[in-house]
Amino acid sequence: MKLKHTVFIITMSLVFLWSCNEKSKSQNEVETSSELTAKEILGNPEYLAMSYGGYRNVNHDVEPTIEELKEDMLLLSAIGIKVLRTYKVHLPHASNVLKAITELKKEDPSFEMYVMLGAWINCKNAFTDLSPNHDEESEANSTEIARAVALANQYPDIVKVIAVGNEAMVKWQALYYVQPGIILKWVSHLQELKKTNKLPKDLWVTSSDNFASWGGGGEEYHVEDLNKLIKAVDFISMHTYPMHDTHYNPTFWGVPEREANLSDIEKIDAAMLRSLEYSKTQFNSVSTYMKNLGVDKPIHIGETGWATVSNSFYGPEGSKSTDEYKEAQFHNLIRDWTNTNNISCFYFEGFDEPWKDAANPQGSENHFGLFTVNGQAKYALWDKVDKGVFDGLTRNGNAIIKTYNGDKNMMMKDVLVPPTSKEISEKNHN
Repeated sequence: MKLKHTVFIITMSLVFLWSCNEKSKSQNEVETSSELTAKEILGNPEYLAMSYGGYRNVNHDVEPTIEELKEDMLLLSAIGIKVLRTYKVHLPHASNVLKAITELKKEDPSFEMYVMLGAWINCKNAFTDLSPNHDEESEANSTEIARAVALANQYPDIVKVIAVGNEAMVKWQALYYVQPGIILKWVSHLQELKKTNKLPKDLWVTSSDNFASWGGGGEEYHVEDLNKLIKAVDFISMHTYPMHDTHYNPTFWGVPEREANLSDIEKIDAAMLRSLEYSKTQFNSVSTYMKNLGVDKPIHIGETGWATVSNSFYGPEGSKSTDEYKEAQFHNLIRDWTNTNNISCFYFEGFDEPWKDAANPQGSENHFGLFTVNGQAKYALWDKVDKGVFDGLTRNGNAIIKTYNGDKNMMMKDVLVPPTSKEISEKNHN
């Protein structure tokens, strides 16, 4: 009996140890699976992306508070956003976004939000009274990169990408653009830090820039340093803005003669479909340039969007492109296309930001948000309001309601039909 008892105890002990090991193994597997990488997140339609600023004041010096950032994170999460793009780290904004996400994760372990952390890059003399020197870089760039590295190491569970520069190579950013070699220098630096375990090895590195400066534009962009940069980044983050080109390159925008007999809404819907095709063409131009270099890596959309108000180029006296109906159409079209093709789209943007054209409240740059500053949901999100996804959530203390008091007929009064192709052609010739 004593032998049987001893055997029983040993057997039960082994079963207990096996059970503990299996439990530990299971927990480790869960922990491992929860540590998603950029490779797993980008291009995954379950992880929708958004460009995020969240500045609520006309004065850009007024930083969003942690509580305000948390308020925004919850609103974005409610519409399925799980990846944010920030732009700079020399101001408190980015680090506060990371703190806000960390607090939300502690309050609710199921909360999920990741960040593509932008490091702002300037040329020498950018934003000063001196002439910008586009062949040399600002001394502040090294500090900006060092700060981005520190944040990526401090928050490895959240920061999955570092983007070196925002539209820092495209030549129409005349105040601050740099040559591709400067971006290449910092991308190569970050890649080396990954190799030497001074950054997480799964962190991805890119630069976020206009499609033209990724090879989709003219010959002036097709330089050897760009070719090296394309080979150095982990993926390409390109910008495409058909809304801006309803003024600057409106060949796709005007109503063609073959559509003259369509109803007004049919003309508008057709113009929005052409806008999507315009973005696809720019995407494909970058892809073609990349593949001609013998490179095949992911291309994601770092920015695209559609403003809802303009009193200049895009408004009633201009291309007639800005209103909530067209924003909703473009948002839905670009989301459907990118989700279907496993392309991340950092849609610009979540919330209106009145500082962007502070002297002109009706300027288009202030009105790219899907939400107004005070938290009204624009037409693109009216269905979300109907479904109750914002119940219990607020912005600036306001419950989330529809713009125009939900009156679609009233909203449509602000929706204008694009000019005809002939009218655009005649205007360009005058």
